[in-house]
Amino acid sequence: MKPFLQKPLIQLFDFSKKINYKTEVLAGLTVAMTMMPESLSFAILAGFPPLTGLYAAFIMGLVTAIFGGRPGLISGGAGATVIVLIALMKAHGLDYVFAAVVLAGVFQIIVGLFKLGKFVRLVPQPVMFGFVNGLAVIIFLAQLEQFKTVVNGEMVWLSGPALFLMAGLVGLTIAIVLILPKFTKAIPSSLVAIIVVFLLVLGFNIHTKTVGDIAAVSGGFPPFHIPQVPFNLETLQIILPYALIMGAVGLTEGLLTLNLVDEITESKGNSNRECIAQGSANMLNGFFFGMGGCPMIAQTLVNLSAGARARLSGIVAAITILMIILFGAPIIEKVPMAALTGVMIMVAIGTFEWMSFKVINKMPGKDIFVGILVAGITVWLHNLALAVLIGVIVSALMFAWESAKRISAKKYLDNNGVKHYEIYGPLFFGSSHNFMEKFEPATDPETIIIDFKDSRIADMSAIDTINKLTERYRKAGKTVHLTHLSEDCRQLLKDAEAIIEVNILEDPTYLVATEKGTTQFQ
Repeated sequence: MKPFLQKPLIQLFDFSKKINYKTEVLAGLTVAMTMMPESLSFAILAGFPPLTGLYAAFIMGLVTAIFGGRPGLISGGAGATVIVLIALMKAHGLDYVFAAVVLAGVFQIIVGLFKLGKFVRLVPQPVMFGFVNGLAVIIFLAQLEQFKTVVNGEMVWLSGPALFLMAGLVGLTIAIVLILPKFTKAIPSSLVAIIVVFLLVLGFNIHTKTVGDIAAVSGGFPPFHIPQVPFNLETLQIILPYALIMGAVGLTEGLLTLNLVDEITESKGNSNRECIAQGSANMLNGFFFGMGGCPMIAQTLVNLSAGARARLSGIVAAITILMIILFGAPIIEKVPMAALTGVMIMVAIGTFEWMSFKVINKMPGKDIFVGILVAGITVWLHNLALAVLIGVIVSALMFAWESAKRISAKKYLDNNGVKHYEIYGPLFFGSSHNFMEKFEPATDPETIIIDFKDSRIADMSAIDTINKLTERYRKAGKTVHLTHLSEDCRQLLKDAEAIIEVNILEDPTYLVATEKGTTQFQ
């Protein structure tokens, strides 16, 4: 008798050689360092209290690390989902934001329960190339903001000694990240770089921008808070559009990140489980003063580049953020932004699909166009979900156009004067016009047979096309028979019996009624 559970649901501690616990812990610490300034920045950008960003990083990170569908995936207070809520915050306030986050979580759980996460497989490779490359550019451009400062209420570029100092510290960070792995991989090079630059700035009392210059990170445990909004239909009408968009954006970015991690680690994640974990985490965010979020590609790549492959690194990162909020804020607020900027620049470089330049001259022109389009929209609008959606739609339309041109017909008369049309290629909305042009009702004999052995009827447009074709032959006093229909094609025609009447020959060896009697054809 097999045990009820052959594999534990959550594998955190496995004292085998599969998990390097030191690597997982160090990777988690590195992730926490890079996640905090980003979560704080997006919270401030949206007009939220800064701590809502850190609470989101803690709650999202912990829940998805334990229950998510992909070890190594890092979630937190991501800008992609927060940007959706800015307009709601300005119009109705923070409590409506929390209510929308809860509702977005419910939507994501429903997607997971109905196993709809698999539809991310429909994203073509050129769209993935454009998505990843656009994201790399966004990460890189975001780091350039650290080379600016506020003068008389306006953001201006650094100049003179301040610029050279910032560039020097960033350059030192990048050098450590690049060079250290050549000597040892026992400790993540990005964490070493952050510590070295931190000690250098602290030891020599160098004046440069720090985490504390963005916002204070000290506080208490996330407080339980029921959103103070009226529980009526009007509130639902206000928050529902934001919740659906936020949920869709989070799932799109999350499932694409999951696919990316699958490729890097050569393993398989569970997309539906990830949807449920994301939704649960967002619901908790709405009730515990968090701004919500989704998987963060940059921090996930930091985690993977540090060697993490298990859930432990994500748990360590989340707990580290909570400990910093509770106890470590005075130290973390002194960490130079230059060190974090250098690490994120290396993440951007590592994220970019440089291979796409090598294969660009070997790719079809339409795939090159789609990849550039998705990357451009990603960079221009900073909306990853919209860029992917447009890319998928354009790819689908291009595929439909190409498929529409591939329908053809072989025609011949048999010994009994029956004309045969052997159809090649799918019959669907795109190919219906070309299909109709293959037939000659005015000159065809009294009986014709349309053979779908190498074709299939795909949609309602195809059914309507067959209806129109048979009607044209009926008016000419001629009979049309369909043969070699697949089971799904037969079902489509059966479902449309109220609007279409056709003669379906039931067997590959079939009988055709003619004026001279019944003749058998093979």
